[in-house]
Amino acid sequence: MTSLIRYVPGSGPLVLDSPHSGVNYPEDFRPACDLAILRRAEDTHVEKLYDFAPALGCAWIEALFPRSYLDANRGLHEVDTGLLSDPWPDPIEEDAVRLAKVRLGKGLVWRCTDDGLDIYDRKLSSAEVRARIENCWEPYHAAVAAAVEAAHAAHGYSIHLNCHSMPSVAASHATEFPGLAHPDFVVGDRDGTTASTALSQRICAILRGMGYDVAYNHPYKGVELVRRYGDPQRHRHSIQVELNRKLYMDEETLQPHAGLAALRANLHALVQELRATDPRTLD
Repeated sequence: MTSLIRYVPGSGPLVLDSPHSGVNYPEDFRPACDLAILRRAEDTHVEKLYDFAPALGCAWIEALFPRSYLDANRGLHEVDTGLLSDPWPDPIEEDAVRLAKVRLGKGLVWRCTDDGLDIYDRKLSSAEVRARIENCWEPYHAAVAAAVEAAHAAHGYSIHLNCHSMPSVAASHATEFPGLAHPDFVVGDRDGTTASTALSQRICAILRGMGYDVAYNHPYKGVELVRRYGDPQRHRHSIQVELNRKLYMDEETLQPHAGLAALRANLHALVQELRATDPRTLD
C-alpha cells in the first residue's frame, strides 16, 4: 500500500504533526454517506497553514488518510465494538473520559459524523480495523515517536505541537459540549501533564499578543498524541493547538479565504518564537 503518512525529519527541537488533515480516501473505506459530508470531519487546510515548518528545521508528520477512516489521535483501546461484525481480540478502553468519545461514535474508527449521521451501512470486520491500524495508526505514531526522540536527543528537550482545527461552533456529536461557540485558539496540555504549564502559558500569551481569543484546556485538553509523547519531567513537551476554522476558511464550502495568509504568518511567528525558547529556562 502507498504510504499514508508524510514524515519530514527535522534538525531542531520542534516537532509538528497534523493527524486530521488527510484527504486521501482509501478504496476499502466504502462509506455510505456522501464524501462532501465526510470532508467536514477533516482539519481542512491545516497542512497549508504549517507548510513552513520543514524549512525552519521542524520535524513534520502529516496523516494523508482521513480521520473518519482511522483517527490517529485515539488510543488502540478506543474501539467501538458496536461497529464490528465479530469480536475484537484486544483489550477495550475502560477510562470513562476517553470512552465518552466512543459513545459519541468517535473512537479509533468513526461510526458517525459530527452531526450524528451513520458513516457505514454495514459492519466492519476486526481484520479490516486491524489493517487500518497497521497501515495508518502504527506508522503515524512511529514517525511522531522517532521525531520526538531525535529532537530530544539532539537538544536535551523537545517541543511537540499537535496541530488541529475546530469548527466555530461544536456540532451535536463532535464533543461533550455541543453548540459551544469556540474561541480563536484552544491550547491544551491535559492540565499540565503533557507539557510545562509555563510553556503552554507562553504559547497562550504569544497568541493573545497577536489579538486572538485563547482558551487553555477547555473544551479541548489534548488526547492520545500528546498523552503518549508528552513527558515534561523528562523535558518532552507535547501541546495540542486547536485553531478556529472561521479564521481562515468558509466552513460551508471548505474554501480558504483571505484570512489564511495572515493566520499562516502568525503561526510562522509563533513557531519562530518557540524555536528560540528553551522550556528548561521557564520553570
